[in-house]
Amino acid sequence: MAAGANKLPWWAESILLPVLNLVAAFVVSGLVVFGLGEDPFQVLSLLVEGAFGFQEGISYSLYYATNFIFTGLAVSIAFHAGHFNIGGEGQAMMGGLGLTLAVFAFAGFQFIGMSPLLSILLAIIASMAFGAAWAFLPAYLQAKRGSHIVITTIMFNFIASAFLGYLLVGPLQRPGGQMQESADFPDTVSLSGIHELLGMVGYQFEEGPMNVSLLIALVCAVAFWFLLWRTRFGFELRVAGQNPSAARFAGISVSRMTIYALMISGALAGMMGLNELLGEQHRLIGNFTLGYGFVGIAVAFMGRNHPVGIVIAALLFGALYQGGAELAFEMPSIQRDFIIVIQGLVILFAGAMPHLFRTPVAKVFSMVNKGSTI
Repeated sequence: MAAGANKLPWWAESILLPVLNLVAAFVVSGLVVFGLGEDPFQVLSLLVEGAFGFQEGISYSLYYATNFIFTGLAVSIAFHAGHFNIGGEGQAMMGGLGLTLAVFAFAGFQFIGMSPLLSILLAIIASMAFGAAWAFLPAYLQAKRGSHIVITTIMFNFIASAFLGYLLVGPLQRPGGQMQESADFPDTVSLSGIHELLGMVGYQFEEGPMNVSLLIALVCAVAFWFLLWRTRFGFELRVAGQNPSAARFAGISVSRMTIYALMISGALAGMMGLNELLGEQHRLIGNFTLGYGFVGIAVAFMGRNHPVGIVIAALLFGALYQGGAELAFEMPSIQRDFIIVIQGLVILFAGAMPHLFRTPVAKVFSMVNKGSTI
């Protein structure tokens, strides 16, 4: 086949191929359900109903999806620079720590007139700064010492987890508490729920965990697109990732792009704490990341590292999380662990075999293009 024959438009890359992979994953999942003696269509119906059939379910689906948007974008920007950042978990933990320290530090200054909004803005900045700082060390080791980014980011995940655990059974532990959690944030320092914003415009939506961080995540997705495809910096970053030798020949510092990309990646992962801590928990807890940083890898690959695809993939995984909980409640014979099987199949088809349907789809596009020129 001639070079470039498999080239597809962006929407086919970011939407069509992932959808085909998703269908294949659900077909195989249906066969597994059928093997267990259950009706695959009933399982799918309950899954969709649990995720989108009522307002609280929608709220939870979008709440989970918000985490995956942040972590998916974090993985993606590093990947565009030619690196595989597996440190989203640790960077999210450090971002949550920075957010918490900022909330407690700046809350103490409210007596001099500091508004809660300013405290929230400073907390957001702190979450980004701590996440970026935690990603800087592996990035520097990769760029200057040749240490493999995969190994160092995995190690830094464990270091972050141990450090956060130490703080939450020591200096930051709730006074008199026995759990790994901090004291509650001040009531005035929290992100508004989406249901509150909708209520202001006269639309009544059931209360749920979905909050303003969803809008922040979508803004980050738009900014991600603009940065990578509409700025010189984004062009240089993508060139450095696709062809380091050509980048050096063109005068682009690959090591500098490595550090910048990983720091932006860490900042995005660190912002996950906005949703979990500032939007819902209102305190720092030891296990608030819950593997979202690792799922973000699957979200990025399923979305073909494009922000549109990442948002769609994040919505899918959010729906699987929420729908799986409802499915396990309505159909006890299908345990919630079955959702992990579906996630694994999605990762297999979308991540390990992302080009499974590329050739047949490219042939269809080629036939259509030839027909249109006749």
